[in-house]
Amino acid sequence: MNQQRREFLRKAGFAALAGLGAAAGLNPLHALEKTDTSVFPRKPVEGKVRWGMLIDTRNCPEGCTKCSAACHFEHNVPDFSGTKNEVKWIWKSPYEKAFPTSGMQFKSDELEKLEVPTLCNHCAEPPCAKACPTEATFKRWDGIVSMDYHRCIGCRFCMAACPYGSRSFNWQDPRPGIEIFSASYPTRERGVVEKCNFCSERLVKGMLPACVEACPGKAITFGNLNDPASDIRALLAREETMQRKPELGTLPSVFYII
Repeated sequence: MNQQRREFLRKAGFAALAGLGAAAGLNPLHALEKTDTSVFPRKPVEGKVRWGMLIDTRNCPEGCTKCSAACHFEHNVPDFSGTKNEVKWIWKSPYEKAFPTSGMQFKSDELEKLEVPTLCNHCAEPPCAKACPTEATFKRWDGIVSMDYHRCIGCRFCMAACPYGSRSFNWQDPRPGIEIFSASYPTRERGVVEKCNFCSERLVKGMLPACVEACPGKAITFGNLNDPASDIRALLAREETMQRKPELGTLPSVFYII
């Protein structure tokens, strides 16, 4: 057995254990291996980029889905809504599903009805990347948790490891579910996982993510979390914000104002 095959089997074995543990809710995955603080800095580091997003639900129009429509068109996300084949990058979730551990016993009528945009949290300590046996999921230098679809073997360990349900699996060829194709992003194939990529293909062109531009209420702020002068850092300093399941220690890069 050559070294490359041994390394693959070692990672596959760890991924299986990690995925089973996360699915059973036994432990947060970040505790399964020692964190390299040089890779996952716990404090913002000036001069380095860590992209983040802040969603102000107060400015999010009720019933509006323009952010998800723009995202799904931009990235050729197929429309298989309401079936087990559904693929989604950004979608609206009821408050209690988005923040199941918020600890609010007596929610107001507004919170009972509130739906918030949910997506990949691009965690600073992403359990999905640790569970992937082929390194198809990886954290980039700018904090974006990205995917190499060509390396994905469809094992779905990343889906079991993600505590936010932010990944979709292509159970069938996604192309028949695309009404109008966009030339800005490649289509995927059956048997691979996909998710939000923070519009990395737009960022390299100096453009904002599609969801940010499409939001009519200007409810989404995007910027560099490591830049104290950025708009997103100013909002984080000024407003009371929330994160999804912060107790897991994944350090999400998506924040919410409720």
